[in-house]
Amino acid sequence: MQLIPVNDAATAQQFLQVAVSIYKNDPNWIRPLDKDIQEVFDTNKNKTFRFGEAERWVLKNSEGKLIGRIAAFVNKKYKNKGDDVPVGGVGFFDCINNQQAADLLLDNAKHWLLQKGMEAMDGPINFGERDRWWGLVTQGFNEPLYCMNYNPPYYQQLFENYGFKPFFHQICFGLHPQAPLMPKMFERHAKFDVDPDFTSQHIKKDNLEKYAGDFTTIYNKAWAGHGGLKQMGKEQVVLLFKKMKPVMDERLIWFAYYKEGPIAMFVNLPDLNQWFKHLNGKFGLLQKLKFLWIKKFTPNKKFSGIVFGVVPEFQGKGIDAFIVVESAKVIQTPNVSYTEYEMQWIGDFNPKMINIAESLGETFRSRNLITYRYLFDRTKEFKRHPIL
Repeated sequence: MQLIPVNDAATAQQFLQVAVSIYKNDPNWIRPLDKDIQEVFDTNKNKTFRFGEAERWVLKNSEGKLIGRIAAFVNKKYKNKGDDVPVGGVGFFDCINNQQAADLLLDNAKHWLLQKGMEAMDGPINFGERDRWWGLVTQGFNEPLYCMNYNPPYYQQLFENYGFKPFFHQICFGLHPQAPLMPKMFERHAKFDVDPDFTSQHIKKDNLEKYAGDFTTIYNKAWAGHGGLKQMGKEQVVLLFKKMKPVMDERLIWFAYYKEGPIAMFVNLPDLNQWFKHLNGKFGLLQKLKFLWIKKFTPNKKFSGIVFGVVPEFQGKGIDAFIVVESAKVIQTPNVSYTEYEMQWIGDFNPKMINIAESLGETFRSRNLITYRYLFDRTKEFKRHPIL
């Protein structure tokens, strides 16, 4: 077997082709857009390079066939609560079902991280934000959401045989969007419905600046500081909303207010993978035209939860039920075609958010992923991610 560093256009293309080879017979795999993978390793596109560095390798067998790939990265900003050693990351791991090949990939990444002063590695994770390419699928091998990791079941054995242990579980929840909500949801909603101080509204594309400000307020109160998440500025969210605008469905993004101040948000998008799965990873001019045609004439039946947040002072008071029932009044009308819904993952270290997800109605655990950790000092006590 031969490990080859990715250091030019040809090897960068091979890095993409490894996944194509591994998943060629898997009907549930949706090929990610090549550009989404490439941008992770583009110093001009990925701001994480300001704080770290990344390296990639592909693995070939004795016949020159691609059989694996891996990336390793260090990021000064990557910290989890309770970390007492510097931790690097590995990701974009794909490999044939062969422990020797997997060990070679992981050993190589470990040695690179050791040279960078790391004492542990987490994986498979992203060189960047946690809402993309994070975790190993261990349950729910269904079509992945946009920019969500997907892998064969045997990857779990490859990681655990190597010595990785679960650092935290990532739980995804599904919901049948057209199913009647549970009576208790309406009971909890009722007290807010009769109080004029509480209002709700879905986003309006012609007023994105206003909603970007609302998003920023809620996000920074409810999320910033947890699990390494940093504060967001309004300008940053405005740019994000403008990028989302072409695929945004106004009926899926909701905000709740108390005396006109934002207190909760329920942010969902059509699952882009339901359109992108027809493009075979490409997004050139022809694919963009095809995408616009598909988007116009092929109704998207699935939407995904991106962010659900309640500011601390209103948590546990039923605002989650208020905003869900308000959104259901629109989403469950006959002219809305969505039949599937899945939320992005919630870490098992965050039981408050898991409780909120489970209280939304007839939810079910649709998918489980694991963020693994490997301590280089094998005598050191392993500790899971602490509960928030």
